[in-house]
Amino acid sequence: MNHPVTPEPKQKPAWVVGGITIVGFVALLYVMEIVDTVLGHRLDQDGIRPLETDGLWGILWAPLLHGGWPHLIANTVPALVLGFLMTLAGMGRFLGATAIIWLLGGFGTWLIGNIGAHCPYVGVQCTTNHIGASGLIFGWLTFLIVFGFFTRTAWEIVVGVIVALVYGGILFGVLPGAPGVSWQGHLSGAIAGVIAAYVLSGPERKARERRTSPPALRY
Repeated sequence: MNHPVTPEPKQKPAWVVGGITIVGFVALLYVMEIVDTVLGHRLDQDGIRPLETDGLWGILWAPLLHGGWPHLIANTVPALVLGFLMTLAGMGRFLGATAIIWLLGGFGTWLIGNIGAHCPYVGVQCTTNHIGASGLIFGWLTFLIVFGFFTRTAWEIVVGVIVALVYGGILFGVLPGAPGVSWQGHLSGAIAGVIAAYVLSGPERKARERRTSPPALRY
């Protein structure tokens, strides 16, 4: 007796899954800002406070918090565009890279976040509080720029070049600039993005080494 074959459900294309993921993440940022506004911006105090033990918890929360709606709106389009392009490298790599940038970039901010920050009073060092998704965005940016050069994959190199041409100018944000802008977070996120690209390109780099290494001689 023949049994009807149940067709397997069609998987959504990778770009659809990636788009839904990034839109969902950005929507979460807006929900967090709504909650923060209702609470009188009390959540903003949960950012990264450099070199303070309890400030380490801010590594987990800082990318989800923003200093008001203009701050969040400024991060929205780069987060959508760069985050979506990140998912095209594969959801596993997107999640891995995001985790590395989130944690390593946050820890770097915790280490150097007070550098260059001074109170209005002469000779007094301020303790800063770093919030915002821009460190994550800078990490995604540098990841996309260098990943293709690590993997030697043509389309990823093309994506990296295009991203560098369109968004490369914001990399100047890793330099000290306007007061109140966390260039330390930008710099830490950017460095973490390069590290993530190197780590996650491991399979391609190892495969290339196997192809180019001379065959072993047997005795």
